[in-house]
Amino acid sequence: MIPETVCSAVAAAGLGIAAVTAYRKKFLAAARIAAYALVPLGLVMTGVVGWIADTAFSPTAWAGFGVLGVAWALFAGTRAVERRRGGTRAERKQARGAQSGVVAPAASEPALGPGTGRTARPAPARGAEPADDFSDIEAILKKHGI
Repeated sequence: MIPETVCSAVAAAGLGIAAVTAYRKKFLAAARIAAYALVPLGLVMTGVVGWIADTAFSPTAWAGFGVLGVAWALFAGTRAVERRRGGTRAERKQARGAQSGVVAPAASEPALGPGTGRTARPAPARGAEPADDFSDIEAILKKHGI
């Protein structure tokens, strides 16, 4: 009874605030406030608030939440230990078997076929001086006064 009264009072207060906001010619904000104010009223009318109130004050419900928490902790703990050990015994045995066998016997051939490999870079000209390599960098530096 008390939760329904509180939700109804919140809805009434919200609708009052929406009316004042609409009076100030802020219709979009007033509509948004009215929408938020109608949510608790709708929850009261559908009975959700009563169900939540009964659940919140029920020791059996809280014991059920405790059992769910313990189950979750067990799942998380066993997963953490399993990851630390490297999986289950069957998974480790399967992994060892996969390592010893050849995965792809034709893996030495290029995947894209012949002629698609990288070509060798052309060798730099042997007669070029190292000063020629930095001539454009020097021009940029001179342009900026460095």
